[in-house]
Amino acid sequence: MRLVITGATGFIGRALCDKLLEQGHALILFTRGSPRDANTGTKRWLHWTPGTVREWDVALDGADGVINLAGEPIAERKWTQTQRRRIEKSRIDATHSLVQACAKAKQRPQFLINASAVGYYGPHGDEMITEENAPGDDFLSVLCRDWEEEAKKAEELGMRVVRLRIGIVLGHGGGALGKMAQPFKYFVGGALGSGQQWMSWIHLEDLVGLILQTIDDSRTTGPVNATAPNPVRNKEFCQTLGKVMHRPCWASVPGFALRMALGDMAEMLLTGQRVIPAVAEKSGYRFRYPTLEPALQACAPL
Repeated sequence: MRLVITGATGFIGRALCDKLLEQGHALILFTRGSPRDANTGTKRWLHWTPGTVREWDVALDGADGVINLAGEPIAERKWTQTQRRRIEKSRIDATHSLVQACAKAKQRPQFLINASAVGYYGPHGDEMITEENAPGDDFLSVLCRDWEEEAKKAEELGMRVVRLRIGIVLGHGGGALGKMAQPFKYFVGGALGSGQQWMSWIHLEDLVGLILQTIDDSRTTGPVNATAPNPVRNKEFCQTLGKVMHRPCWASVPGFALRMALGDMAEMLLTGQRVIPAVAEKSGYRFRYPTLEPALQACAPL
């Protein structure tokens, strides 16, 4: 296949592109910065500026599919008004530009696989969440809802649209795990707040595997929870991480301290969702890492 990918230089994008190239697909990679490496016969980088009509716009004509992983990292900076707008623009505006470009194509892509996040659901306590649940009403929920609404417009063009609601991605060399492991390296790791909030996670290999299956399975459409089938509470996650790293888990961070340091972003860490991958399991996807400890062990060294 000839596939267009945004966010190809990110943690997920790098791993996905490596697998797609192994399978013999031809990739057109959109980047806002410098290319990760050189162009080859099966890989071509294009500078991408959403909202402008340039070479990247034309590249969508004749592509078999689009995988949109672009987005400003959620937890890199405090959520000031400026940062909130940057987060929104990097997702909503970028997706809007992609769908508009698909609409102009003489030969439109067959599908759009669009990243979203489990933040779509908002805080839900102990309730088990599937793709049937409605969105929440906090900042992340509204962001994901609006993001997905832009992607869904591609359905009006006759394209198959898959909205991947991705959990915390565990893998070596990047993502959220490196930050979570840092306190444990200095023997000060522990739970956040009460530690009772649920964490819905997925190993990077399973996320890539699920995307690959979604590309091939034309029956998969709509929302897909990209999470492992066994979410855990924050306390259990931290205890397991400490066990894998051979470090104690004792120095919990009070909720008020997180709120003082991070503002509204702290709620993302102190609340959570118990998300179940109902669609993925129904489709027959077999998780390589369905439980947490083997998944963390596979990420070593941390």
